[in-house]
Amino acid sequence: MTTHAVRLGVAGATATVVSAEKAVTDWTARYFGQWWNAALVAAEEAGKGSVVTAAVDSDRYDDAALSVTQAPHRGVEYAKAELLLTGDVSTGVIRAVCPRQRLAYRSEPGRGRLHIVGCGSEAVATAAARLAREVLRGILLRDGWAVLHASAVVDQRGRAFLMFGRKGAGKTTTALALAARHGLRLLANDRVFVRPDQGAGVDVLPWPSAAAIGLGLLDALGWFDIAQRRLLGGEQLHPTQHERVTAALLAGDRTPLWKEGSGEEMKTQVFPDQFERWFGVPLAAGGTAAGLLFPRIEAGVAPAEESSVRTLDHSDFMCGETEDRYPDVFGLLTVGSGTALGGRSHGA
Repeated sequence: MTTHAVRLGVAGATATVVSAEKAVTDWTARYFGQWWNAALVAAEEAGKGSVVTAAVDSDRYDDAALSVTQAPHRGVEYAKAELLLTGDVSTGVIRAVCPRQRLAYRSEPGRGRLHIVGCGSEAVATAAARLAREVLRGILLRDGWAVLHASAVVDQRGRAFLMFGRKGAGKTTTALALAARHGLRLLANDRVFVRPDQGAGVDVLPWPSAAAIGLGLLDALGWFDIAQRRLLGGEQLHPTQHERVTAALLAGDRTPLWKEGSGEEMKTQVFPDQFERWFGVPLAAGGTAAGLLFPRIEAGVAPAEESSVRTLDHSDFMCGETEDRYPDVFGLLTVGSGTALGGRSHGA
């Protein structure tokens, strides 16, 4: 059986995704690309350092799922889905299953090994990329980096400008407008890594992720027609995109869409590589912090600059207390991760 492997590298940290399914490693290479220097490696190099192995095998998934549900386990939310977890970091092994996505996990953080098995190639590929990112996050945190809840762009001189604010404040809107209208490179749309450098500056690295862009913003940036043509030509956006958004794009309907009862806008989900291929916005692999922006969006108000002063606070840092999507359930971070296992308990 042929083994495929993609190694990710950023700031001296590396992790490798290994799978017999080429679609899985292709997904990782596409997702991280130049942001985290994704590169194919030979099979004999695949086992060095931290490794995420991923397999598509329904029988193995069933066996793994049964072993978790028959043991005492706990329920937690991870990446907007429920995980059932058993084990503890202290034992050296954590096992988990996500019934909705039909994915099973085995984490051995002490050995730098994380195993994923599932029933569908796309689900396995998505999980492998997400967990490889978590492995690298843990290494970077131990190396002194911190994660900020911010969008960022970089100019031609390598100066990074970071946008802060709570959800809906306009971080992504500001970053994409600067990139699209002023020729800056996109460094990140939601989170960044930061660490003081040897001088007086602060280095900034990207947190690779898909970007959520509302239909109205997509239109305002001049990207709606481009996305429509691409979709009509058979290309796809990120699979987390709601089918109603896809239908609106195909139909040319620019009207914002909202989830019933929640008030949350449903948005296009753009792969990192599509920013440059589709919209002509290049990505940046790093920069030095040069400015902090705190945007605020208000309906019916003309763009303006405020003179008020705001500084960073605890809510701007993504750590154990503020992390809402990717809590450290697999024991990969060890720094700022909070309790590895938490949530609702269930007997065997």
